[in-house]
Amino acid sequence: MPLSSSKKSPTRREALQTGAVSVGALLAYMASADFAFAAEQEGEELVPFLDVPRSRPNMLDWETLDSWLTPQDQVFSVAHYNQPKIDPQEFKLEITGLVDKPKTLTVDDIHALPTEERLMTLECSGNGAGKGFIGAIYNSKWKGASLASLLKSCGVKPEATEVVFFGLDRKEEKVRKVTVEVPFGRSMSLENALNPLNILAYERNGEPIEARNGAPLRLIRPGWYGIANVKWLTRIELRDRRYMGRFMGRDYVTLRGEKRDGEVVFVESSVTRMNLKSIIARVTRQPTTDGVVPAKAYGAVWGDGTPIAKVEVKVDDGQWREAAIDAEPRSKYCWTFFSIDLGGLSPGKHTVVSRAIDANGRVQPSAEDDEIALKKTYWEAYQQWPRKIELEA
Repeated sequence: MPLSSSKKSPTRREALQTGAVSVGALLAYMASADFAFAAEQEGEELVPFLDVPRSRPNMLDWETLDSWLTPQDQVFSVAHYNQPKIDPQEFKLEITGLVDKPKTLTVDDIHALPTEERLMTLECSGNGAGKGFIGAIYNSKWKGASLASLLKSCGVKPEATEVVFFGLDRKEEKVRKVTVEVPFGRSMSLENALNPLNILAYERNGEPIEARNGAPLRLIRPGWYGIANVKWLTRIELRDRRYMGRFMGRDYVTLRGEKRDGEVVFVESSVTRMNLKSIIARVTRQPTTDGVVPAKAYGAVWGDGTPIAKVEVKVDDGQWREAAIDAEPRSKYCWTFFSIDLGGLSPGKHTVVSRAIDANGRVQPSAEDDEIALKKTYWEAYQQWPRKIELEA
């Protein structure tokens, strides 16, 4: 799975590439001494993308991507309010609302619960909304306790329909003419909250979660955008009505036009599940031969867990061609890498773009397609992302 060359990125990810990093059959595969990303062929040279700023610290750098699990120095973090200062010894998680047996748990209480692991690609829904913001994504192995088991142990009352997750981060918000201090909050239906995929996580890739990424506890919901994976989780409340905080009812709400009977009708929807997406991570070249430049492209594809049928790549105005999707490593809610030989390209500027197609026949849209062109908000930025390069003779 040639996403990098060892000569370009020596050993800074070695620990992740040789450790036990998965569950089930994938555990043995990735724990073997042979696990590493295959080197590019001798002589391949990275071709920089044009008009795209290099990745800033604590953000994924696509052009040097060489790890299926993302190292901490390339993990993004977004804090919509403040990053709270938390003493783990004083921290408590409260489960309250429409339950028979409310609970208050310490960090030690949560660590004492049966552990579960989840492999998951976590992405900010606005990742790709602009040239300077395309690295807000990372792949991880999370460890924590089952949310469903904990909720059931509290005794969910029949009238409960909504589960709200509150973080310790707070801020003053003006709602109409009233200013109040509120905690960060997101919610989901009781049915979604009881999905066995959900965990209350305290470790990432075998290490305690860093403070900026939500320590000591955060919600992990595979297949959903980062905004739903609440950080610094301190309260879970079961309710009988819809929660409409800022990040459910005002922000992270996609406003999209839909064509109906010849007119455009605008509909608002809350950002939840991840959309099908792919991106060209890097392009490489060999020395010019007979007037053309041999080139290859490497990339990643991901979504909400729906199987990926194929990835296609196009150069300039040429035909879509199918890329080779790596057989390993694979996990349902994680990105998968792909590659394609672009053949001999003429010296000069070119545009390379990928599109993903899932098992249901859904095709990753272009910026010109209605579902992107008629979208008025920058969240859910999953359009095709053309990459511009210049090949010197």
